[in-house]
Amino acid sequence: MPQHDLVVIGAGPGGYVAAIRAAQLGLNVACIEKEKALGGTCLRIGCIPSKALLESSELFHETLHAFKGHGIVANDVKLDLAAMLARKDGIVEQLTKGVAGLFKKNKVTRYEGLGRFAGAGVVEVVDAKGAVTKLEAKHVIVATGSVSAQLKGVELDGERVGTSTEALSWPKVPQHLVVIGAGAIGLELGSVWKRLGAKVTVLEYLDRILPANDAEIAKEAQKILAKQGLEFRLGVKVVGARKDGDGAIVEIEGAEPIRCDRVLVSVGRKPNTEGLALESVNLALDARGRIPVDAHFRTAAANVYAIGDVIAGPMLAHKAEDEGMACAEHIVTGYGHVNYDAIPNIVYTHPEVASVGKTEEELVAANIPFRKGAFPFLANGRAKALGSTEGRVKILAHKDTDRILGVHIVGPRAGDLIAEAVAAMEFGASSEDLARTCHAHPTLAEVVKEAALAVDGRAIHI
Repeated sequence: MPQHDLVVIGAGPGGYVAAIRAAQLGLNVACIEKEKALGGTCLRIGCIPSKALLESSELFHETLHAFKGHGIVANDVKLDLAAMLARKDGIVEQLTKGVAGLFKKNKVTRYEGLGRFAGAGVVEVVDAKGAVTKLEAKHVIVATGSVSAQLKGVELDGERVGTSTEALSWPKVPQHLVVIGAGAIGLELGSVWKRLGAKVTVLEYLDRILPANDAEIAKEAQKILAKQGLEFRLGVKVVGARKDGDGAIVEIEGAEPIRCDRVLVSVGRKPNTEGLALESVNLALDARGRIPVDAHFRTAAANVYAIGDVIAGPMLAHKAEDEGMACAEHIVTGYGHVNYDAIPNIVYTHPEVASVGKTEEELVAANIPFRKGAFPFLANGRAKALGSTEGRVKILAHKDTDRILGVHIVGPRAGDLIAEAVAAMEFGASSEDLARTCHAHPTLAEVVKEAALAVDGRAIHI
């Protein structure tokens, strides 16, 4: 029986980072992954391919609608969807091979198959043909990620009614796409197909989009996306969706059914724990199907750990990566920490929506006194030069200490701008610290500085 100091089940962002870090620290490490390509959902059918399509579709849309304003005349512009999808697939292939190269470089042993427990200290690998290989492991990290959540009454057929996986590879632009769910995935992929020519209707059970984001910023994002042509129907309950001939039917409680070409179901994700045989090590899931862990990612089973989407917290690749690093370091050194108050969250629409820390609603609910400052991109020279002036930066700081509690952005390149706010919060900075930091001119980052100045009512350029 092969022996390893650490066996990681799952080679997504959390799993492969944990495996590499543990190997760097001197452990004999193995990683089990059922898919041929490494990198997990994020790299294969999530974060990376969706961002590739977002970039391509935005360039296409800009060519059709914005280039003229820059003095660029582009005639006879056409969409080559096959080439766009091929570019996306090429990027994914390069990056998955990159992870395989990192495993080789760091001497991480890779096992292809389904990983599952077979009692204390033993993990089985079941390959595609059903052959079983048993591994002896001193430590095990479960990093099996998540899968798309289901919705009662919705019949997924993988063609007309599907999840984000299918929506990344449709061979033809739908005439009418219905998106169920107004979270990040639904808005991102809805934006892709809208830019490429589809009519897009977004259905959301709640009375707002982006329920995890600051309400004021989410409301502004909705207005901007609606101007781009996305149709929002909020406060509606989808009770059914199914394939119907060469299209699909979506049924809504108390309203007329919607006929469309395709349906994207994006109502969140759930932990992927099926087939792990957790009972063999006496592990039980919580009420939401997650594996309970302590502050150091230890489960109730000795020397068994869990990270990423299978435990509590936001289902984000970078959160899983940080947990993988911290978990591996704790196993080897006894130390490892993740600051959950400084985990950024980004929606890659155009403009992007980015946030870190507490929302205004959370601070009000917790009776935490705060001041806020906001500054619009409309008053920023770099934003005007880019031709992207919609949105704002909003900073929330403690009323008494001025420590930054949350930063929320809707605007151009918000996903990059939020990094400054994350670093500031990681070091316990105040809004005054951010306001006193010299920002290059002209840059979009100056909007962050102005918002920090606005916390004290002294923004300069407005």
